Amino acid sequence: MSGAASSRLGVLDGLRGACLLSMIAYHALYDLVYILGVPIDWYPQLPGYLWQQSICWTFILLSGACRHFSSRPLRHGLILVGGGALVTLATLLVMPSELIQYGVLTLLGLSALLLIPLKPLLDRLPAGAGLCGALLLFGLCRGLPQGYLGFESLRLVELPRALYQWDALAVLGLPGPGFRSSDYFPLLPWFFLYLAGYFLWALVGKSPQVRAALTPAVPVLSFLGRHSLVIYLAHQIVLWAALIFPATL
Repeated sequence: MSGAASSRLGVLDGLRGACLLSMIAYHALYDLVYILGVPIDWYPQLPGYLWQQSICWTFILLSGACRHFSSRPLRHGLILVGGGALVTLATLLVMPSELIQYGVLTLLGLSALLLIPLKPLLDRLPAGAGLCGALLLFGLCRGLPQGYLGFESLRLVELPRALYQWDALAVLGLPGPGFRSSDYFPLLPWFFLYLAGYFLWALVGKSPQVRAALTPAVPVLSFLGRHSLVIYLAHQIVLWAALIFPATL
């Protein structure tokens, strides 16, 4: 979100800031459980999964909605892709067992870039129809990286394994047998959730009542939301320094 837009719609930044704090807490527990071996029984189970999904869904939907405020989408997308590349490089060098490829920053950057050529076409669609179509496609493709069409445990169509033979297609949601990533958000299905956020704002964002409700800044949280990229890039380094490195001494 641009600085001007964020000052007008502080609640959106506040939501991003709250989501950021939730993500930091989630990653702190991830480090404790999966790297340091601390037993937290509920974390690898359904409650931990629902927590993780609430974070990524919120981030991606908000990013899609805030795409409307981007005055320089090419620059914005390239910065996010570059941030994703830094995360990949850092995990490869510092902790290769937790390598991140095509994580959420890469997804958001590629989605912002893809929307540049698609925007004229998408803006011609009725926002309500676009929102419903994006959510339907997201649900249909949710299991694509796992080899099927369907949502979570609802497996509608099993896809041929021949589609999953090249690691280079992992960015699309078709990971090969050698691909691995501890934080994996391919374009399919997640680009459709990004589009859902884009269409959601197109549907409600023109309402003066909605804008008035989203105008107030939320103390602390709006500040965090305005600086979410820097905090995202730094938070895991801080967590590793606080939790993991002392355990290795």
